[in-house]
Amino acid sequence: MPHEINAKEIINNINPEKDVDGLHFFNYGKILNEYPAHIPATPLGIMELIKEYKIKTKGKNCVIIGKSKIVGLPLSILMSRNDYPGNSTVTLCDKLTKNISYFTKKADILISATGIPGLITEKMIKNESTIIDVGIKLIEDKKKKITIRGDVDFQNVKKKCKYITPVPGGVGPMTIASILKNTLISFKKIVYK
Repeated sequence: MPHEINAKEIINNINPEKDVDGLHFFNYGKILNEYPAHIPATPLGIMELIKEYKIKTKGKNCVIIGKSKIVGLPLSILMSRNDYPGNSTVTLCDKLTKNISYFTKKADILISATGIPGLITEKMIKNESTIIDVGIKLIEDKKKKITIRGDVDFQNVKKKCKYITPVPGGVGPMTIASILKNTLISFKKIVYK
């Protein structure tokens, strides 16, 4: 939105039951207090990926890079909740965190959402970790060809980790599926009250 428009005010005027993006403060509060709520689509998609691959989260070190309200912050809450996936020790960093590799080397689960291509290298992760790349950046070369890159140096990191999501084609489709799931849930709640 243009900077002169107060996005918070607009979001908080949406009916929380219709807030399929999960950004209304009621939904945030419900997530924090472990009540059913619309969870932002990308974190919901990531949680579904973790469940699908039966990745252990209890007692694991989860490092999240990126503090956005649509990915990092809600994901940090979800991964620390007393649930599965969850029960993790969560460290929330961002692109300004000093000596970020100190944190990433300890991560059993590393989730990066900065939009900085190649930020995470193989030297920054531990063996057999789970890497979830949420970052996305369009890169244009000299021939005007556009490629999509993630935060993780995929080709080199994939040799060292247990699980890794590609960019594109990893978290993106899960985000789309999750927003559709939230929309269907919202529809059913409103229509079948």
